[in-house]
Amino acid sequence: MHKKVEKFFVLYLTRAEPKDYEVYDFVLKNYYRLRFSSAVATDVKEVGRNPKRIQREVRKQVQNTGIGTKSQQALKLQQEQLKTERKIVSREQREAEKQRQFELKQQRRKEKHRGR
Repeated sequence: MHKKVEKFFVLYLTRAEPKDYEVYDFVLKNYYRLRFSSAVATDVKEVGRNPKRIQREVRKQVQNTGIGTKSQQALKLQQEQLKTERKIVSREQREAEKQRQFELKQQRRKEKHRGR
């Protein structure tokens, strides 16, 4: 994975490696006298990334975005909602039928024992 980065370089000779606060102070004081180079596009390569972690991240991104256009995704969502509604209705019908069969069976048992 490469990232496109634009960098600006300033060449300024100093003695040893300056401290961060020295660089900051220098830039604040001499910013308008510095000559910047033109923008240079560079590729920054990410090193040391675990390939399994990269694969997991890619898989997660693909699952989140989904496939197809927004209209296809909307249709898929509507289809899933109808499916869950259908499941709920069919479950209620199945339970109602079970309850009806149970009551019918109980009624038949009572009729058998009535004559005794």
